[in-house]
Amino acid sequence: MAVMTFLKPSADYLSHFLNGQKELEYTYPGVGATAGDLPRGYVVDRTQIELGTGQAVFEKAKRALEQWEQFQLGWVESWPRDVSIQTGEVVAILAKSFGCWWLNSCRIVYCIDEQETVTRFGFAYGTLPGHLECGEEQFLIAWNQQTNLVTYEILAFSKPGHFLTWIGYPFARKNQKRFARDSAARMLQVANNNSE
Repeated sequence: MAVMTFLKPSADYLSHFLNGQKELEYTYPGVGATAGDLPRGYVVDRTQIELGTGQAVFEKAKRALEQWEQFQLGWVESWPRDVSIQTGEVVAILAKSFGCWWLNSCRIVYCIDEQETVTRFGFAYGTLPGHLECGEEQFLIAWNQQTNLVTYEILAFSKPGHFLTWIGYPFARKNQKRFARDSAARMLQVANNNSE
């Protein structure tokens, strides 16, 4: 069950929450479908942004993804920040809305690390019972070495997984779109930060 709190959850609380989610099953069929054919009956969202060109931009973006920077948005964040990008790892996603913190849990379904003409790095995670939605989301950095272009893409399929999401579905959709937009802007900023 998704959790709502008026105060930002403490590290102890988040740790306890994730420990309770670790052994639970995914809340949707078709686990891993963001890597192939997307399932019917879900809303599909795809966001892609050009980050720049060249290996340096790709490496910065890859490092940012490994550090979960795409979630460090002020109103959304991941916990813990040092979760390694490995299949089976569990992470909490916190989102602040209406003066409350909404706590969601996900597990990494698969990882991508391909070194070909298009070098790709990323992962997908799927929702666990402690999430307001049901579905899967993929985060991908790609460097096309023929065009030298580096892109960041989010691919997700979802539907409400909690009665509160059903009740406030238009607002939930607005927040999903806001997250995609803000996450893309954050990755663009990090990938082009010259201070590193």
